Amino acid sequence: MDTLNLTDPLARETVAERERLTGLLSDLHPDQWAANSLCAGWRVREVVAHMTTPYRHTAESVMAGIVGAGGDFNRFADALAKQDTSQVSDADLLTSLRDNIENPWQPPGGGQAGALSHDVIHGLDITEPLGLPRPPADRIRLILASAGEGQLAYFGVDLTGRRLVATDTDLALGDGPNVTELPAADILLAITGRTVLEPPIR
Repeated sequence: MDTLNLTDPLARETVAERERLTGLLSDLHPDQWAANSLCAGWRVREVVAHMTTPYRHTAESVMAGIVGAGGDFNRFADALAKQDTSQVSDADLLTSLRDNIENPWQPPGGGQAGALSHDVIHGLDITEPLGLPRPPADRIRLILASAGEGQLAYFGVDLTGRRLVATDTDLALGDGPNVTELPAADILLAITGRTVLEPPIR
């Protein structure tokens, strides 16, 4: 199996994030695996199943599944995660993540920044409800600094008239007059639709 190019800072952070999540998941008890995540309708185990999909399913089978779902990726991903967790144990899902810490998978069109984003965002889906540690703020800064307008727009959060400034790293998004200061993780959660930003003060 090919491995990541660890001369790339994004690749190094991807490895570090997978190692961090593997360590956190290793300490979970069954009730925590069954806890609700930030992804609607998914428990922690469905999120891990989704994160490890590229390691356990071929690209061809994934594409065929998306076609079978009428081109609706979210519908396909939901069905596959639930199917996998009915057939694969929590321990085996964890093993899949652990065995692929240096896997070079990248989401189509997303590059290495997309791979890191995938792990960090879904990691937050798990760790936030469980009260577990967040990723380093600079790791989140690297993700958002690498994201283009199209990637940010994918989540549909409107920053018109607003500027989000991180309190724990050198990060700012948007250029509006209404400034909101938040930790980097909270900015990422907001722009990915996991949390709702308070209306700006006018």
